[in-house]
Amino acid sequence: MRELFRRRPRGLPVFGFVIAAVIFIADQISKHVILRVVDLDRIGQIQVLDPWFNLSMVWNRGVSFGLFQADSDWQRYILIAVSLVISGFLAIWMMKAERRLQALSFGMIIGGAIGNVVDRFAYGAVADFLDFSGLYFPYVFNIADAGISVGVAILLLDAFLNADERSRA
Repeated sequence: MRELFRRRPRGLPVFGFVIAAVIFIADQISKHVILRVVDLDRIGQIQVLDPWFNLSMVWNRGVSFGLFQADSDWQRYILIAVSLVISGFLAIWMMKAERRLQALSFGMIIGGAIGNVVDRFAYGAVADFLDFSGLYFPYVFNIADAGISVGVAILLLDAFLNADERSRA
């Protein structure tokens, strides 16, 4: 019964949407610099802290880590639609967020997903360029991917930290 009258902090959705905007903007600026200023698509790779970190151009036509490659336009549009639907559900869920970690994680995932949707519309694939393969991480990724991955990890952390609260309710 107490749960019915407990008020959620009102600023959490705003906080989450600000985080989404920050991730989206950082992702789009970094991709603009990599593609238009540095012209990594033409260069292919720049050794930065070789072998630990390099900038390596990879066009990802699939979802995370290159899974489910979209080889045709209709598959690409399905990936776009799925990303937008998931982002919409997360935005609704964020409106009901009760904790800062929830809002943070939803915002990171939404910002990253929308950043990659823009790439799919603009280029037909997602521009990935952060390469830590020298540290035995075999995937090349971007800021949007990092936002999505870290957001999911924070969401799991929040669920773990608040498991007792749910079991008492």
